[in-house]
Amino acid sequence: MISVVIPIYNEQENFPELLRRTSAALESLAPRPWEILFVDDGSTDASAAAIRDAHAHEPRIKLITLSRNFGHQPAVTAGIHHARGQAVILLDGDLQDPPELIPDLVAKWAEGFQVVLAKRRSRAEHGARSLGFRLFYPLLRRISDLPDAPDAGIFGLMDRAVVDCFNKLPERNRFIPGLRLWLGFKQTAVEYDRQQRAQGQPKQTLGRLVNYALDGMLSFSIKPLRAATWLGFTCAAIGFVTALVFIARRLFFHDPAVTGFTTLLTMMMFIGGVQLITIGILGEYIGRIYEELKQRPLYIIAEKTGL
Repeated sequence: MISVVIPIYNEQENFPELLRRTSAALESLAPRPWEILFVDDGSTDASAAAIRDAHAHEPRIKLITLSRNFGHQPAVTAGIHHARGQAVILLDGDLQDPPELIPDLVAKWAEGFQVVLAKRRSRAEHGARSLGFRLFYPLLRRISDLPDAPDAGIFGLMDRAVVDCFNKLPERNRFIPGLRLWLGFKQTAVEYDRQQRAQGQPKQTLGRLVNYALDGMLSFSIKPLRAATWLGFTCAAIGFVTALVFIARRLFFHDPAVTGFTTLLTMMMFIGGVQLITIGILGEYIGRIYEELKQRPLYIIAEKTGL
């Protein structure tokens, strides 16, 4: 069986086309059985009702309704936890990732690969979002300890062995593409061109995207902490050398070395800024430790349909 997990948040406009294209892609794999598992992440429109109606006509379409909006990564995780297929495909609900790529992913899986990534060859986004996406993955590759970080979101396929290992991971601050890479196994990639959103506005706000990026970088590396340490050593060295220069000017050249209020203020602001940056980096890690220690559930399910 092939399971397709699709997180949904206010995708009423896109749902009919999403369902049609995804079902057609899966039907092309006949006689292989399939299921589509939608996870409604606290939608305020008629998305959940549309999925229930689709289930009434096609039992292979199933629904998990979360009690509120928990976010993209928890919603995807809920779907993975409930998927029954020997291969689980993750797909966003905005149609930027084409469901027509599903047969290609399954073909690579049939060749023996246990993780098949959908790697973005190009993007249709423009503006600040496009720039942020293009900068994120090179930065992630440099900062994180992951073996590789291709330009790939959640879209991709995982074998049941990989899914079983994924379901044992307890962490709350999740970056699923990174967790998938961290698990290892035999991996390959299928390239595609990412499209514009079919209808409506993006549901991921800039703030959520920034938090998502921070989760990706801080969950797999302590390099920012090391960078803060080296920044502190550098500032201390600059201060020490500056002090030696002023002492030498005072002792050997009888220069009072009075540099004025502006220099003093500049140095204070520089040192203060470095301290705040370092404290901020520490705070990001401590905040994540705090979230993990609370041990609250990653999501709460209000209702299941077809499961």
